[in-house]
Amino acid sequence: MHWSTSLLGLVSTGLAAQAGKHYAIMDNDWYTAGFVPYLIALDGDVEILGLASDTANSWQPQVALHAVATLEAGNLSCIPVYAGATWPLINTPLRFQAWETIHGKLPWEGAFAPENRTFEAEGNDPTSGNPNRIVKEAFKEGFPKGRPDNSTSAANFMVEMVHKYPGQVSIYSAGALTNIALAVRMDPMFASLAKDLVIMGGYVDLNMLEATGSIMLADYQSDINLMIDPEASKIALTADFPNITIAGNVANQVFPTEEFKKEVLSVPNPYSKLFDKYYDLSFPFWDETAAALMVDPTISVNQTSVFLDVDTSYGSPNYGNIHVYQKALAPQGIREVNYVFEVDADRLIQRIKHALQYPKTCADLQ
Repeated sequence: MHWSTSLLGLVSTGLAAQAGKHYAIMDNDWYTAGFVPYLIALDGDVEILGLASDTANSWQPQVALHAVATLEAGNLSCIPVYAGATWPLINTPLRFQAWETIHGKLPWEGAFAPENRTFEAEGNDPTSGNPNRIVKEAFKEGFPKGRPDNSTSAANFMVEMVHKYPGQVSIYSAGALTNIALAVRMDPMFASLAKDLVIMGGYVDLNMLEATGSIMLADYQSDINLMIDPEASKIALTADFPNITIAGNVANQVFPTEEFKKEVLSVPNPYSKLFDKYYDLSFPFWDETAAALMVDPTISVNQTSVFLDVDTSYGSPNYGNIHVYQKALAPQGIREVNYVFEVDADRLIQRIKHALQYPKTCADLQ
């Protein structure tokens, strides 16, 4: 009797611990120095069920291999990578470039920039042209030995995992929202069974900065993650996730510095070395800010709830951009989201630093 009671207690404790676990599927346009978001998640005791790849800065097949390669670099190959959709729902390079002819060029065109074999030979990821070509010169982290898990698609994997762990799986997106939109359309229960959706992208009220600042400042305000696939963005951001957090303007708040890179490198390991060598100081901690908000929402120090929609009118100069409303003025069919304006910069920096200096490996995750 005592043994049975004790066993029952152990089982109950185990179930309670399991119920309290925080899982994540991290969907991104991965690249050589793109590993920091998943290191932040692991450092915050979030169990990563898998990485997903999407077409945004480059084509999906290329970024999927970057995901595999960066995991291999730090002994994290126990985390699977699932290939996402290569093509947006409707958009194509030609369609995107035709839109630019009418409404003006973007400073950063991502995967839809004209093909440039010279840039590729210099180590840049591929754009336009054949989406299935792989540019090995871009794998400064080392070309991967392994390949993505081909047992299922990224969207199907997302659906399977939220059913397996209802209410516990964060869906993180710092690239295009194509895979998430496909999952929403595949399974009407998908969004509601997730824990939340956290995205990097969704800028508001920045048109004057685009017009009067430098080209680089305009680049910071161009919403390529949403604009690569506006229709998918609308589907994902109007779905019935229990909570949606938008790291839009706030993702431009905190920048890396050379001093910070050297501070990170003071604890040498494969990731701190790659970060020091390849992380571009020209850009803020975009994806890292969203990852930190997924791990610890209290890092936000200024936020509001708004109703949000995505402009899917191809004839609009705001195609692929968001528009926000108060409840009384919102159109039908959209939903409330959590829009973050400011994060605790010191806590964000410390979280990034610790994740890079003391990265988890598969040995720690077993």
